[in-house]
Amino acid sequence: MSHLLSRRSLLAAGGLTAAGAAGLATAGPAAAAAPATEAPPANPDAALRRLLDGNRRFVAGRARHPHQSPRHLRELASGQHPFAITLGCADSRVPPELLFDQGLGDLFDNRVAGNIVDDLLLGSIEFAIEEFHPLVLVVLGHERCGAVSATVNALQGGESAPGHIGAIVEALRPIIEPLIGTETDVVEAGVRANVHAQVQQLLATSEIVAEKVQTGTLKVVGARYDLDDGRVTLVD
Repeated sequence: MSHLLSRRSLLAAGGLTAAGAAGLATAGPAAAAAPATEAPPANPDAALRRLLDGNRRFVAGRARHPHQSPRHLRELASGQHPFAITLGCADSRVPPELLFDQGLGDLFDNRVAGNIVDDLLLGSIEFAIEEFHPLVLVVLGHERCGAVSATVNALQGGESAPGHIGAIVEALRPIIEPLIGTETDVVEAGVRANVHAQVQQLLATSEIVAEKVQTGTLKVVGARYDLDDGRVTLVD
């Protein structure tokens, strides 16, 4: 019979506790000054390219920190026009504006442990699509995801997660369970499988998302963030 994992053992094993991470390259005094406000990307490919270019600057330590001035803050007070939506993990080491080198009003962020699509999150994403017409939606998983690790630990140990953490495990169970015993690095395989699964969930359960993708006005992509070097790579 499975037994309840202690909070400390599950969270520590899953990486959900506050833990030190290797330092990433960040912009210092030598970072390039923020450019003048850029024109919005013209299409989904250009929007994705802007995100990946920003990540390259972040990794190289040349972040521009655009759209973060008091003037820009005041201009945004009357309305927002984000060019991208992100669905990422709540992990404190994976803040989209920093790792994509974007600023206020650029990204419509949705963050929850395990970057899991549920009805509330889907409503948030659909609201942004209908209201702001962004060009790209990025499902962003990350290396050594604590939610995935906790699910692997619970499944391999036949144990129950404490409190509402069990809801995360149950949401990820159908994605992670087939990988147990078939992958050398179950957590890494699970991170990638989860990104794929959440992309497919968005396309399968949201008519709004699917319609925009079919008309070519929205691109939905999966990506993985590397905690060790700060790089974002697309997940095929």
